[in-house]
Amino acid sequence: MSEDARLIVSHRVHVVPAVLALANPPWQRDVWLDPSVFEDLDHVFHTLFDDFCDADEPERYLGVSIRTDEEVVLMRELGVALNAAAAEAPNDTHAEYLQASVWPEVVAVAGRLAQVMAANDLRELAMLLDDEAVPGRAGNSGEHRGSGRRASKPGHRFAAGQPGNLPETPLASQAEGSAARVGCRRCSGRQHWQRGEGQRGCSEAYARLVRSAHPPP
Repeated sequence: MSEDARLIVSHRVHVVPAVLALANPPWQRDVWLDPSVFEDLDHVFHTLFDDFCDADEPERYLGVSIRTDEEVVLMRELGVALNAAAAEAPNDTHAEYLQASVWPEVVAVAGRLAQVMAANDLRELAMLLDDEAVPGRAGNSGEHRGSGRRASKPGHRFAAGQPGNLPETPLASQAEGSAARVGCRRCSGRQHWQRGEGQRGCSEAYARLVRSAHPPP
């Protein structure tokens, strides 16, 4: 696997579960409204607007956490819908977001985006397996992406602090703010810490999300 392919995978392991969560109302009610669970709406906003993407300007992350122009368009639509929901949540509570008049639009757009992202990831996986199966082609996956254009080094639009003494993570050397102490809109300028075990935590959250969406018979 090429370095470009590793970079996009390490970002999408966070972005795709966040989009899936926005497309799953039962998950939102059962998990986000439970204060004992880490994976809440705050985490989704951090992921999509600050840490691993920018839903306001997703084209900056094309080739980093976004694969195609279609994903760019849908991510921007999702950002617009989330911002509209935020305008209907004066107290910034999870319940207010879920009761916002535009929340069904958030769910609908997230569903379309999740479907496209999953299809693109499966297509990329098929190409990777095909590369590994043909002698001399191993490691070429990642060069087949949509437009072939890669965004510039991902910045952090809302960075407001100094890097903290955090455990090293796979993303720390690849994206500004990934293992840093940062401020963002969701914290109203306050600072938060990204968990050092973020990738493992997101994988576990994704597994729970899939189980909730497809319960055993």
